[in-house]
Amino acid sequence: MKQGLSLRVSQHLALTPQLQQSIRLLQLSTLELSQEVEQMLDENPFLEVAEETAVREEFGLEHLNTPVSQDSREFESAADSTGGGAEDAGTSAPADAEVSAEPKLEESWEGDGTVETTPDDSEWGSDAPARKNNNDEGDTEASDLTGAHESLQDHLHRQSLGLRLSEEDRAALHFLIESLNDDGYLEDSLASLAAGLAGDDLEQAEDLEQRFAMALKLLHHMEPAGVGARNLAECLGLQLLDCKDCEETRAAIAMCKQPMELLAKRDVKRLSHLCGFTEAAVRGAIAVIGRLDPKPGRRFVNVERNLIVPDVIVVKSGRGFKVSLNGDVMPRLRVHDIYANALKQHKGQGGQALQQRLQEARWFIKNIQQRFDTILRVSSAIVERQKNFFTHGELAMRPLVLREIADELGLHESTISRVTTAKYMGTPFGTFELKYFFGSALGTETGGNASSTAVRALIKQFVSSESLKKPLSDNQISEMLKEQGIECARRTVAKYREALRIAPANLRKSL
Repeated sequence: MKQGLSLRVSQHLALTPQLQQSIRLLQLSTLELSQEVEQMLDENPFLEVAEETAVREEFGLEHLNTPVSQDSREFESAADSTGGGAEDAGTSAPADAEVSAEPKLEESWEGDGTVETTPDDSEWGSDAPARKNNNDEGDTEASDLTGAHESLQDHLHRQSLGLRLSEEDRAALHFLIESLNDDGYLEDSLASLAAGLAGDDLEQAEDLEQRFAMALKLLHHMEPAGVGARNLAECLGLQLLDCKDCEETRAAIAMCKQPMELLAKRDVKRLSHLCGFTEAAVRGAIAVIGRLDPKPGRRFVNVERNLIVPDVIVVKSGRGFKVSLNGDVMPRLRVHDIYANALKQHKGQGGQALQQRLQEARWFIKNIQQRFDTILRVSSAIVERQKNFFTHGELAMRPLVLREIADELGLHESTISRVTTAKYMGTPFGTFELKYFFGSALGTETGGNASSTAVRALIKQFVSSESLKKPLSDNQISEMLKEQGIECARRTVAKYREALRIAPANLRKSL
């Protein structure tokens, strides 16, 4: 075999550790970012939370405040085209491939298309004054609301205090109350609960099961009505006991003893035959059951934990809308000045490792800045393209795809996808995920396009104004959309209706 030398030209793409971290931080939600910041604060001694009056260390501010160059955008796009992530990188490129961004906190879109930029570095521990939070005074804290919340178990325990029970019976009732789920149902059988406490002692298990049965009867008489039920039929039956005694109520009690599928299908004829009541009484009983609460414990669930804090806030400003970042979700970080200055004077062994930790802290702050800057840029572009939505509502939503925003900002589609996932925008019409503003296009008779989001809103409007005795079928809704000039097949209408959690026409019919 003959040996020889040859030259070959090839391109190689590599992601620096800093760019890997920037991509990873970009796809994190607000909660995940908060957890990442807490972990970094524990691991890196050079990183600390900046107080409002603190001054951060001046390191490369002129570099941080430079706009993103075209070369950097092309490099970022190439990185995203590989499916960019930390797991895809095998080697790291030199540090001169850094991506920088100008941190901006709010942009105002005016009617003439101009952009007014107001930089504010207060969240990052700079000399700029911190913005005043309008909710600092006169508003109730979320922690106060949480503390004032009464759970279902607390509500039931308070009622049990008025009962004269022995110590064993009170303990059995307490155990059943604590075994209820969030909906107020007792999922486990009394035998399984008793066996779990007694173990292999069969005699003790039988005694516990008897005490649980007595305690369950007491629980069924507590408020809210239906609590402690083991299935839907029992829950509805317990609530019907508190209703006025009439033919409809008796028919409803009898219907709850039949398979629930018949009630769900509203099979009046078969229910009338099985229960022995007239069809008119069965229809009245269905109306009575419709006013009951199938989940009596749900009202006690603490809904505060499900609140969504928006990352971006949009408010009307003059002829346009002002887009600004929510300062409450932005971490305020800075490099510890004392440790950084001490490291500059330290030239002993181990200084290189500490210098690396210092550089990690600086890059972490910079990557968080870039994350919020990218979110703001994407949100501003969305608001500019969806002006009609912010003026007239979801019926005025226009079709929008990720590529349109990506081409406008010079980013890759995968970057836009990361930004719009688990990021929320507070608008005058409510809080929406950024992905909500993207929708496919449906053809119209005029040759234009209608957004699928607007079509879903139109379907919801049709259903809300329909006759309860003769609800609209999917085919009828499709014909109504065609009258509006929108080509939408019946199957597409059914898909949108299911996405809106609207029941079929036969289940929406009021008897």
